[in-house]
Amino acid sequence: MLVFDGNAAHIEDMMKTLLSFGHGYSARALSSRLLPDGWRIIGTTRSADKAAALTATGVTPLIWPDDDPTAALQTATHLLISAGPDSGGDPVLASLRDQITDIAPRLEWVGYLSTTGVYGDHQGGWVAETTALTPTTKRGQLRVEAETAWQSITGLPLHIFRLAGIYGPGRGPFAKVRAGTARRIIKDGQVFSRIHVEDIAQVLAASIERPNPGAVYNLCDDDPAPPQDVIAFAADLLGVPLPPAVTYDEADMTPMARSFYAESKRVRNDRIKDELGVTLRYPTYRAGLSAMLKEGD
Repeated sequence: MLVFDGNAAHIEDMMKTLLSFGHGYSARALSSRLLPDGWRIIGTTRSADKAAALTATGVTPLIWPDDDPTAALQTATHLLISAGPDSGGDPVLASLRDQITDIAPRLEWVGYLSTTGVYGDHQGGWVAETTALTPTTKRGQLRVEAETAWQSITGLPLHIFRLAGIYGPGRGPFAKVRAGTARRIIKDGQVFSRIHVEDIAQVLAASIERPNPGAVYNLCDDDPAPPQDVIAFAADLLGVPLPPAVTYDEADMTPMARSFYAESKRVRNDRIKDELGVTLRYPTYRAGLSAMLKEGD
């Protein structure tokens, strides 16, 4: 349970505090950058077991929505929103919009993690932050609505980050390739952009250092590629036979996995470099996967 005592109030007033709603994979990567610099990180989770895991990493857990987040909101200097929207809209705004509106003038930075799915299908063509939002999936439509809802709060120092496909330690193709369950799913013209979780963290940290309220950033690497190429490269790194090729129409996929193939586009990332001075640690999936394997993934 999150508790603040009066004796520590003057210390908290001077402390940079990030309140992270939906403290998941990307948020944890950012925390590992901020904690050594003396930040206080408050991360929401839904279970006591996960709360204990957060505590072990130095993050102060908040079991939400069960526990009252008022004290955390009162001390937060920065907000990070990773929780995704559902049919009821953005879950944070659905219950806390008035409180967030009240504290908006004193917040230094707010980051909303969205998705490049808001651009819809461009048949392999390039998109940038200025591209019209024409999502073709329900998930993308909900993200556009959530972005708009956050943008409607007057005075909120909002930054929107549209993330491509996330990979990194524990979230790569190696396990399936090793197990022999990986497939190279082939769909003509299909291409995806990706981003390593450590590059997500460094972009967010750079934005916190250089806040620009109202800014929108695409987070992706320099090398959009067909998904079958990624699987083939992982197999080559492992020195195992090439996984079999399966056509998209014949592939056994979950509805969500299949929905990703409904859209094909290449995403530009010039803005994170030009405005935030970011040099990607993993500019290609080849660099990212090679590093993951070397580090024991």
